[in-house]
Amino acid sequence: MTQNKKRNPWAWIPSLYMAEALPYVTVMTISVIMYKRLGISNTDIALYTGWLYLPWVIKPLWSPFVDLVKTKRWWTVTMQLIMAVAFAAVAFTLPTSLFFQLTLAAFWLVAFTSATHDIAADGYYMHALDSHEQSLYVGIRSTFYRIATVAGQGLLVILAGFIEDSTGNIPLAWSITIGTISVLMLAASLYHGFILPRPQSDHAVEGVTARNIMREFAATFKTFFTKKHALVAILFMLLYRLPEALLVKIISPFMLDPVDKGGLGLTTKEVGIAYGTVGIIGLTLGGILGGIAAARGGLKQWLWPMVAAITLPDLVYVYLSYAQPDSLLAINACIFTEQFGYGFGFTAYMLYLIYFSEGQHKTAHYAICTGFMALGMMLPGMMAGWLQETIGYRHFFIVAMVCCAATVAVCAFLKIDPQFGRKKE
Repeated sequence: MTQNKKRNPWAWIPSLYMAEALPYVTVMTISVIMYKRLGISNTDIALYTGWLYLPWVIKPLWSPFVDLVKTKRWWTVTMQLIMAVAFAAVAFTLPTSLFFQLTLAAFWLVAFTSATHDIAADGYYMHALDSHEQSLYVGIRSTFYRIATVAGQGLLVILAGFIEDSTGNIPLAWSITIGTISVLMLAASLYHGFILPRPQSDHAVEGVTARNIMREFAATFKTFFTKKHALVAILFMLLYRLPEALLVKIISPFMLDPVDKGGLGLTTKEVGIAYGTVGIIGLTLGGILGGIAAARGGLKQWLWPMVAAITLPDLVYVYLSYAQPDSLLAINACIFTEQFGYGFGFTAYMLYLIYFSEGQHKTAHYAICTGFMALGMMLPGMMAGWLQETIGYRHFFIVAMVCCAATVAVCAFLKIDPQFGRKKE
């Protein structure tokens, strides 16, 4: 136990949150690029991949079970292993004639398993670290989560693009890419089975019965919805990321579509390079600075700078849609700006979810929070493709900017302890 207590959080936080992010970004974003390259329409891509958010929306329904049975550590390692198998299924079914239906089914398995993994990993984070450490490392946690996100739609897409160019076989290129993700998840499961500490507070509840689970389920939801300022908190969870919810399904198709269709006309490899290099640098800097700022001044002091950081940089897509620059330097500069702002601004969102979840049932309450977060991403994302094809890229990005007003409005009503997240003197 002494060795576990002294284990540096840097040994497991980066890898844990990269393992949490990689399945999510694969299901939500990489699949969008993959299906676009395989000839699926923007409307179908947004609708069907939007439905894949559902497990993250409803995961609070089984979060009490994760809270009561086994340890968060056990759930984390086991779910990573199952996801490795599910990604292998995607890779093997891609070259078939029914690839769309079969890969969607496998992605559904990934989505449910990944949502369960999120419950366990986020709960484990709160068990393994104290309040100040949670605040200090939330920037690191968010940064490596986003690094995996950007690397997924960057480095892995570069890999797919390279194989596409080399072989001319698009299904093969994406089979190899998804197979690589399967191997990475298997490696994560093996590594975390060895490296994750075993905090004393992370333990299964003795004498678990179906009746206990139902009682715990009822108590979890009752205490969540009766917390102070619960309505404002829920609105915050739903609306803080509204502009991103619209953008995330459309940015990749926008970059891949030809100029005469309103896009930027980039290749698969160019999209991957832009996100996998410049995007990672901007995101890393923004996330680390966000965590440092929150740990020094507290969430309340840094809320509004972070709101500005996560909303204003979305203007770059309005510029790109009107200017349609052919300069990769200009495009990369815009991506850097947006990713830096997102890395800095997303810190406030994750820290508030931790803040609101504090107290009894904090693991399950955090799962409920992230369920509302997923719902806020799912509903706008499902209709984003239809909206874009109806009004075009330019007007679509203007609508996304107008939606930033919802982010600003809901933050005006937040009540936050000024001392939360600050280092104790």
